[in-house]
Amino acid sequence: MAPRTGLSARIELEVTDDDTAEAFRSGSVAVLATPRLIALCEEASCLAIEGHLPPGGTSVAKRVQFDHLVPVRVGGRIWAEATLDRIEGRRLVFTLSASEEAGLVGAGKLVRVIVDRDTFLANVR
Repeated sequence: MAPRTGLSARIELEVTDDDTAEAFRSGSVAVLATPRLIALCEEASCLAIEGHLPPGGTSVAKRVQFDHLVPVRVGGRIWAEATLDRIEGRRLVFTLSASEEAGLVGAGKLVRVIVDRDTFLANVR
């Protein structure tokens, strides 16, 4: 079954010490790290298209544009959502959002490209 626009997925996370900027070495504060937030959104994008790629196919991230709007403390609960908005050949364009009870935490776009897993791995340097 091929990917189609509208596919989406949502993933929840309770922020732990392992998810902080300190743990990711991307800052010196004990709040949700931007790289962890983006990884959560990427995970949601992969989940959205699971079962919709050709045999032997996978997808890889090509471009991420993301605004991390507010900090989230350890113990905070967030959810990330990814929705497939456009298909341009092998390129899949997702809208990303991350929220908590109080509102939007971050938002952006992600482009993933469908590749043949074996061919892709054969070309890794």
